[in-house]
Amino acid sequence: MTSTTIAILVAFAAYLVMMIGVGIWSSRQTTGADDYFLGGRGLSGPVAALSAQASDMSGWLLMGLPGSVYALGTGQAWIAVGLGLGTIINWLFIAKPLRAYTIVANNSMTLPEFLGNRFHDEKKILLGVSSVIIVIFFLVYTASALASGGKLFNSVFGLNYHYALLVGALVILVYTFLGGFLAVCTTDFIQGTLMLIALLVVPIVAWGYVKGAFGPTLAQSGVEAASFLSFMHNGDHPITAVEIISNLGWGLGYCGMPHILVRFMAIKNEKELKKSSAIAIVWVVLSLGLAVGIGLIGRAFLFPTILGETAGAASAESVFIEMIKKVFIDMLPLAFVGGIFLCGILAAIMSTADSQLLVCSSAVSSDIYKDIINPNADDKKVLNLGRITTVIIAVIAIFIAWNPDSSVMALVSDAWAGLGAAFGPLVCMSLFWKRTNLPGAIAGLVSGAAVVILWDYIPLAGGQTLYAATGLYSLVLGFIISLICIVIVSLATKAPSQAIIDDFEAYKNYKED
Repeated sequence: MTSTTIAILVAFAAYLVMMIGVGIWSSRQTTGADDYFLGGRGLSGPVAALSAQASDMSGWLLMGLPGSVYALGTGQAWIAVGLGLGTIINWLFIAKPLRAYTIVANNSMTLPEFLGNRFHDEKKILLGVSSVIIVIFFLVYTASALASGGKLFNSVFGLNYHYALLVGALVILVYTFLGGFLAVCTTDFIQGTLMLIALLVVPIVAWGYVKGAFGPTLAQSGVEAASFLSFMHNGDHPITAVEIISNLGWGLGYCGMPHILVRFMAIKNEKELKKSSAIAIVWVVLSLGLAVGIGLIGRAFLFPTILGETAGAASAESVFIEMIKKVFIDMLPLAFVGGIFLCGILAAIMSTADSQLLVCSSAVSSDIYKDIINPNADDKKVLNLGRITTVIIAVIAIFIAWNPDSSVMALVSDAWAGLGAAFGPLVCMSLFWKRTNLPGAIAGLVSGAAVVILWDYIPLAGGQTLYAATGLYSLVLGFIISLICIVIVSLATKAPSQAIIDDFEAYKNYKED
């Protein structure tokens, strides 16, 4: 083992030990299910902001997005534009109302519980359906994060992908199992900070090496510089309207992401919420812009190696990893610093996987078990089941991510679409249209999830999926159909009871004590 490898390994070990330490500390602050799943609604503004954004962006920000830009050019940045707009809208228009309504709706701890309380669903139909949808799509989402971790350890240490997958999953599982929501949010704060530092430093240093020869080197790498740097080209062809709509459509998913929305619910007060909004918006604009820059600069900086094409080279999704290795390991004698920045990628991966594990765990133990199967279960039993469920979910996600050729971008895309189409329209209508009723809510949930499954997984067009045949992102269609179903079914069925209307008015008039 070389001294360089040892230095990187020490950086990784120090980082991982610190994360486990946070889990142990958090476990001492976690006394019940409310603490485990929502942190007692005590998050500060900075922690809530960076926790939400770190858990949102995942390994996709540092691997999937730069990789797609590296391979196809600036046309892929439309996804970043859509996500940036979606984040801003989510923080400015959804965060405050959702936090207030979850308090009014019997102090709801999870998104399914809020929806059940919002519509006074005594038969628990909405609670059960929403919990099942969360488990299905979050399994895929968690698998995407674990696959990112496996690729990272494989690329950096040459560790077998499957062993790497198990190592990353084990660390995430340990601190999530121990400390629950508080551990997840505290580690996410650290990880969000590290991600931003890595995103700021690495492309700036790389640009210093290539700025004088960027254009010519870019052309030598096998792309036409003018089209590669154009928003109106996507790879080898002019970008189409469907591609732009699909990429911008990613932003629709934000108001339906349980692992992001739960941060809004957990913020301490409205004053902290204002801080969170400002911090989160600045963070996401900087991070998305820099991630796109990594893909563009990396194309010239790594030449003559062309990722995904040169024999023996890593895939395009490893562009950021390869840039860090070249700057801090090959060019500069700063292997430990390079290791710290590589931990920024690990941070992105872990910050999402831990949140997804916790949301899945809460859906099973709190929403399905306590609220449906055994309403008399005591707090300790729910807490213990939550921890057991966290382990089971992690094991299943490992099996989904077992294929080393699985695409991080594809896995994230499928999960994001399913959650966004199912929950996004319903969350919006629940907060802003008091005529929304229980049948409409169920129709919206089921139709949104069903459209994504049919569009992305079932070969209905001559042996192809409808996504492959049309190129239209399933989230766009699923969101629209879900919204239409909510409106039509709500208007065609009995209006909400006076008790539901009273809750709605109470939430609208809610003021912080």
